[in-house]
Amino acid sequence: MPVDAERQLECRRRSGMPQLQVRFVVEATLAAVSACALALTLAWPQWIEDVFGFEPDGGDGSSEWGLTLALAIATLAAGAAATRDWRRLRLSRQA
Repeated sequence: MPVDAERQLECRRRSGMPQLQVRFVVEATLAAVSACALALTLAWPQWIEDVFGFEPDGGDGSSEWGLTLALAIATLAAGAAATRDWRRLRLSRQA
């Protein structure tokens, strides 16, 4: 491979790294925040009523279970995305 082609390939590889790093940090932060909110909801199901002073589900607990399910899905999705980007960053640094 000619030297110019190698330089262009290296520049392309490195130009995406800062964006990938920012995306990884955002995804990892979202995963951590949603995991903490999930743990809070599992440990203290009535926190919505206590913190905000209203009962969105009329006290039957359905909104807490819906929130728990949504937070679990968000945690898994953000965690998977962060893991994918972390692997890409690791591979780009080895190349």
